[in-house]
Amino acid sequence: MSRNVWLLTVILITVLLGVNNTIYYFTTKESLEDNLRHELESVAKQIQISIELSRNGAEVYQEQIGRELRAASIAAQFALNPELEKVTNAQLGELSDKLDLLDITLLQRTPDNIILAKSSDPGQIGLKTKTWDPWYKAFKQLFDERRVTIDWGQKLENFWSGPFEFSSSDTSKVNKWGYYYDGTTDYIIDPYISFDDRQLHYEERTGVSRLITRTLGENSSIVEIAVINPHTFPLGTRTTITEEGKELKHMTQEPIISGSNRFKHDSDKANVKLANEQDDYVWLDTHMDGKHIIKLYIPVSIDEKSASMVDENGDPINRYVLMLVADYKSIQDKLDKQFVGIILIIAIVTLLSLLVLYLAFIAYRKSRDKLVRKAQETYVDEVNGLFQSIRAQRHDFMNHVQTIHSFAQMNKTEELKRYTAELAGEIREMNDIINIGNPAIAALIRSKISQAEAMRIKLKADFTDLNKLELGVKSLDLTRMLGNLIDNAFDEVQSYAEERRCVSARGCQQEGYLEFVVSNICDDTAKLSDKRIFDPGYSTKNDAHNGLGLAIVKSIVDQYKGTVRIVMDKEDWIAFIIRIPH
Repeated sequence: MSRNVWLLTVILITVLLGVNNTIYYFTTKESLEDNLRHELESVAKQIQISIELSRNGAEVYQEQIGRELRAASIAAQFALNPELEKVTNAQLGELSDKLDLLDITLLQRTPDNIILAKSSDPGQIGLKTKTWDPWYKAFKQLFDERRVTIDWGQKLENFWSGPFEFSSSDTSKVNKWGYYYDGTTDYIIDPYISFDDRQLHYEERTGVSRLITRTLGENSSIVEIAVINPHTFPLGTRTTITEEGKELKHMTQEPIISGSNRFKHDSDKANVKLANEQDDYVWLDTHMDGKHIIKLYIPVSIDEKSASMVDENGDPINRYVLMLVADYKSIQDKLDKQFVGIILIIAIVTLLSLLVLYLAFIAYRKSRDKLVRKAQETYVDEVNGLFQSIRAQRHDFMNHVQTIHSFAQMNKTEELKRYTAELAGEIREMNDIINIGNPAIAALIRSKISQAEAMRIKLKADFTDLNKLELGVKSLDLTRMLGNLIDNAFDEVQSYAEERRCVSARGCQQEGYLEFVVSNICDDTAKLSDKRIFDPGYSTKNDAHNGLGLAIVKSIVDQYKGTVRIVMDKEDWIAFIIRIPH
């Protein structure tokens, strides 16, 4: 029979270990996948920071170009006649060469439009700007107010510049224009440069596109990165038709700002929208082109709205979505490698567990009798200890009785009265505490009585009807309120002579409310009339106190829609009265 029990136990333990290890295996698999997801999130965060730094750098570089265009505008203003009719296109061409600009154009205001009147580029002359939103609005503000206030572009004194954008006169080129007007001329000076001459050099070395290329080369598990405009991504590439009938793209409204989106999925638009609106990561686990991939959509908020990214209405945006595509094969390879190790560990742990179990059974059989004897000895010791406690209690009782009997035999009536009064006082004091009714308050008062005895403070406690307490007030909150008020009273009376160290604590349930009153002797009641007495951090005591006690009391009372007030109706006494409705 014993052998059958042993065999059944071993089988049961083996099954339990197998189930436990199986659960552990799949739990660990899920944990590893989560860890790898976190790792991908970490890589994505690093890429996000790098891209944001690069993008900010490009913005700063554009602003520097804008300042150069303003300086070129001022130089051109000194070189040109203030009247448009007295300026020739040839002069503008010569001046643009000297200032190392692509071209210079002069804008003239007409009754119903603002036109490109003269330019070193013949293709610019005669173009109307009324449909160039928001550029036209900026031109009008320059003419009217000599400054631009629209929430887009770079604004300097008497100057405004938009980001790099496709040219209306030559839709294949990307330029950056600056516009200057200080009222001394009858035209706006518009110098501009080519993207290929300035910004392209920056982008090739440190720009976002360069960063994406390097990141893809250094991270084998990441196969694609894209910076997405969440507003125009669902709409596709935005174009308009120029006066010459050419199709004009808008660089600032491109759906893919940088990178590419070769791994397109039907849920991309919905996921980009979700990430942008919820400001949280969105994951997509899918198969495409025979690959198991994970797409991660990361919303990236920017501190200031960027002029180089606008929505479908031309308004600057303050968030874009970074999309990463990871090849799950590299992740799966890591998982498989770790799983092999886990399986070996599980097998070794199982064998060791069975060996330990076998040895434990052998040790158990040898020590069973010893443990039984030990248990009996422990039981006897515990019984002896119990009798010892009873004898000690009886001994104390007999001492009290014998002392009372001795005082009676010796007719020492006064001593007998004092002794029995002291004994009865201890019993009555304990009974009073027990009869408070609320265990939490009873424990607090018992603790404060002990504390008061050590500090030589006379604490009078009187609590009634708390055994019928039916309020929504937590016991923790009751003890916090009373404890802080009693501690404040102890702090106050401790500085007085011992015979004046008096504190009173009362509590009862009245009709419609619960009332607590804590009072104490106080020679300087004026200091407690300050309205800041309940403010956190305010204290009338020394620097060792943090001034939080009364603030805590006030916050708890307010929580229960109650009141706390200070009463000074007795000379040299002050009372804090709390009332909580029920």
